[in-house]
Amino acid sequence: MDILLVLPVLIPLTASIAMLLCWSRRDIHRFISVVGAVLLLIASLALLNSVARNGIHATQLGNWPAPFGISFVADLFSAIMVVIAGLTAVVGAVYSLGSMDEARERFGYYPLLHMMFMGICGAFLTGDIFNLYVWFEVLLMSSFVLMALGGERAQLEGSIKYVTLNLLSSALFLTAVGILYGAAGTLNMADLAQQLSLLDQPGVVLTLAMLFLVAFGIKAAIFPLFAWLPASYHTPPIAVSAIFAGLLTKVGVYSLIRVFSLLFVQNITLTHGIILILAGLTMVTGVLGAVAQNEFRRVLAFHSISQIGYMIMGLGLFTPLALAGAIFYIMHHTVVKMNLFLVSGIVHRLRGSYELKDLGDVYKTHPWLAILFLIPAFSLAGFPPLFGFWAKLMLVQAGLQAEQYVIAATALLVGLLTAFSMVKIWAEAFWKKAPTPAQPDTRNLGFMVAPVVGLTLITIAIGLVTQPFYDLMVDAADQLADPSAYIAAVQSASLALR
Repeated sequence: MDILLVLPVLIPLTASIAMLLCWSRRDIHRFISVVGAVLLLIASLALLNSVARNGIHATQLGNWPAPFGISFVADLFSAIMVVIAGLTAVVGAVYSLGSMDEARERFGYYPLLHMMFMGICGAFLTGDIFNLYVWFEVLLMSSFVLMALGGERAQLEGSIKYVTLNLLSSALFLTAVGILYGAAGTLNMADLAQQLSLLDQPGVVLTLAMLFLVAFGIKAAIFPLFAWLPASYHTPPIAVSAIFAGLLTKVGVYSLIRVFSLLFVQNITLTHGIILILAGLTMVTGVLGAVAQNEFRRVLAFHSISQIGYMIMGLGLFTPLALAGAIFYIMHHTVVKMNLFLVSGIVHRLRGSYELKDLGDVYKTHPWLAILFLIPAFSLAGFPPLFGFWAKLMLVQAGLQAEQYVIAATALLVGLLTAFSMVKIWAEAFWKKAPTPAQPDTRNLGFMVAPVVGLTLITIAIGLVTQPFYDLMVDAADQLADPSAYIAAVQSASLALR
């Protein structure tokens, strides 16, 4: 067994079990949570380094060869996503030390958090389509409880919407998996890639592709399936909102990119053309929703929808540069969107509200926080030389090269509207005079500020030193565009057992 492949799942599982064994010790929970998150990040970086140096990793759990056993596979795309999960875990764990209330901590907040990360990493690493469903259910159960934990009215309302639509997605997903198994006789993704290419039933394959598009589209919050996201992401504590906005929808995006680059490539003109149209509609509806909002977190939640459009734009174009841009954009969006949510939490701590009309004077009283907001906000809008500029540039260039001028123009227009809504937040929360004085709550503020500073430095650093990351994204995209190495790695791991 390749231990690097299973560590990203074993570490959060072990951390969760350790915290459950000392249920009443809140201080131990906090310590284990941070240590477990740091170990997850270290293990994910080690996996990415090994994949980059040695090629795709694959292993068969239980010593059963594919397609009968459960495959774990890490190509560059998977490994990058696991690193993103590890970074999110560290940021979320540290920020929670300063922002999470004692009641939620005593009712299992930290074990649930790590169970969710276990499900997320399992989804990124599995090479079996049914086990992708299983890992989705693991992260759905833990994320649902995290969203509802506290029992506030707004939380429960948002949680019901969140779980209802995600359960619908899971039902469609499981239905598609059953039909897929009936048609191809296998659930191993590498084996499916070969079997579907030989299947002489184009209608069945197209139907399956649309079922998976809807199922993963709900989880990714693409147009018109995103209603659950703005109804729920602003309801839990800000640390939970930030983790959800930074990572959860990316699992749906990852799944879309995986199945529509590995399995459903028989009719690219139709399937990926539909995805491209949905990408444009997702961008536009999301950013228009953001412009219309007047609550800090809801503006950011609608922007999460809009930015998902950029990621699936890369999949719809389906060129190596576009896929590289999509992966780069996933990485960028995780960093800056999580950062913006965390900044909103600090503003709330200092000013006592998320409503823009009730905020103001933050620039006057805390200019450092205004700077920490502006950098990820400008990156989200695509201002050079920040991280987001390069990710957006890759996608626009890919659109122009593919002569898809409408989607390229849409991406640029949405960038301008994104900048407008960020200026709106700046003017209302940071620049204008506050309508009423506030009593800042600075307890444990250092735990909240440190992750924001770290993410801001990452945004600047990757913007200034882009080439190594660009090269990594291009290599990952090449593996997606030509899945033969992925298939060969799984077959090689199976042959080693015989």
